[in-house]
Amino acid sequence: MDENWAPIFSSTKLYEIELLNGMLSENDIECFIFNKQDSIYLIGEIELYVHIDNIMKAKQLISKYNQSE
Repeated sequence: MDENWAPIFSSTKLYEIELLNGMLSENDIECFIFNKQDSIYLIGEIELYVHIDNIMKAKQLISKYNQSE
């Protein structure tokens, strides 16, 4: 994995990661999902990565999103 990407959020719920991925994409932040869950037992985390240049903006957007829930 490229060192220019960093995880900013993790969850065991794929839908939560997908929602954040979509929200960040709508705000012109490129991101990708790295699924570490076991496919049978669904044990493990799913991580959302962004480029290091967008970490602060992405964290602010995620924080704002979580406050609105």
